Amino acid sequence: MARSIFILYSLSRRRVSDQLRSLFFIPTALALTTSLFILFYISSTSNLFTPHPHRPSQSRHHFLQNPDGVSSKVKNLQTPIESQTQSSLDFDSLGRNLGGVDDHGKTAVNEIIFHDQDIFKQDYLKMNKSFKIFMYPHNKNDPFANILLPVDFEPEGNYASESFFKKTLNNSHFLTNDPAKADLFYLPFSIARLRHDPRVGIDGIQDFIKDYIYNVSHYYPYWNRTGGADHFYVSCHSIGRVAINKAEEIKLNAIQVVCSSSYFQSAYVPHKDASLPQIWPRVDDDPPRITSSQRKKLAFFAGSINSPVRQKLVETWQNDTTMSVHAGHLNTSYEEALQDSKFCLHVKGFEVNTARIGDALYHGCVPVIIANHYDLPFADILNWKSFSLVIATLDIPLLQRILRGLSDDEYASLHKNVLEVRKHFRWHVTPVDYDAFYMVMYELWLRRSSIRVPLS
Repeated sequence: MARSIFILYSLSRRRVSDQLRSLFFIPTALALTTSLFILFYISSTSNLFTPHPHRPSQSRHHFLQNPDGVSSKVKNLQTPIESQTQSSLDFDSLGRNLGGVDDHGKTAVNEIIFHDQDIFKQDYLKMNKSFKIFMYPHNKNDPFANILLPVDFEPEGNYASESFFKKTLNNSHFLTNDPAKADLFYLPFSIARLRHDPRVGIDGIQDFIKDYIYNVSHYYPYWNRTGGADHFYVSCHSIGRVAINKAEEIKLNAIQVVCSSSYFQSAYVPHKDASLPQIWPRVDDDPPRITSSQRKKLAFFAGSINSPVRQKLVETWQNDTTMSVHAGHLNTSYEEALQDSKFCLHVKGFEVNTARIGDALYHGCVPVIIANHYDLPFADILNWKSFSLVIATLDIPLLQRILRGLSDDEYASLHKNVLEVRKHFRWHVTPVDYDAFYMVMYELWLRRSSIRVPLS
């Protein structure tokens, strides 16, 4: 009897043990099966596990990656385009593919200049023919005419891009006096000039912009159709990112074309907003020796030490004989230093943007961008990898190794592409095809589509 009870007890324990083992095995087997299925699905539907020795650089934005992802106005890119109307540049010379792969499967730096040359070509012609902007009107008797009207002199200074855009737009065929024909509406206040106006000053900018939006939305019907989504303003001064704090609808809805285009700042909304290049005014003549790739110094930087990034750069490389790295202003010619250097360093200061990229390109120097979170100008259009190097701030100690690691052919391709793209970073009071003004207009054209409420 006792033996029978022991046998039954043993069988009972074995069943319980088998049940517990089953309870553990079943979910484990299901999890393993699910994981294998997911891996199989990924491997069969993507190129994640497929080696590609060379693949053209993709735009970080959706505007040029896939025509189907753009607005309906751009979906018919495969249809024939009207003959060129106001353009004279030979598109066949734009963005030629200089890329390639070496014998070791390493992607060379000499890639295409444009993310998609064909789309840019077709879109540019469409924009040039049909794109229209309505600028809210103000007359010379307006008490704030100096803030709202184009300047009557040649724009100058570190923030000239803001004034250049307004003045050049005023001289272009894109302006319309008929709001019904407008694709976008321009809010023409100048934050840089507000900053220096004693009636407003830094402390009064936010209230001025708040009042301006109130007036626009109450005296005109256009803002209220979209909540400001088809409106834009242009600013190059860093104070612009706090100037809109009392006009939240601008940050949320309107297009901000700004020099301080940092992903890290909540005031800047990538894809909706656009990066404006900060460019000093230039004379029409090219500086000497820009085509020469035979330069004395490996790299050059000079500027105020107004950020930990610049402090790290100077501490690491100021005593290196192959690189010219200086704290503060030079006692010698800044222009000659740019022309004598293979690479010119754009290093984040108080903001991610400075005029050093424009300086480098103008003097035929390959820009090296050391500014995390910088949404680079015209990144929807241009492939920055083809004419510049972007280096993380943590890699400053490796800077020399990175620059010396480029072959002569790779540097030659970067330098050649610099000479090709520099025309896109030049302002002219009377616009010239494919200059900075036209490139900004193209960025706006990409962002022109919005839902509107019909006027009653």
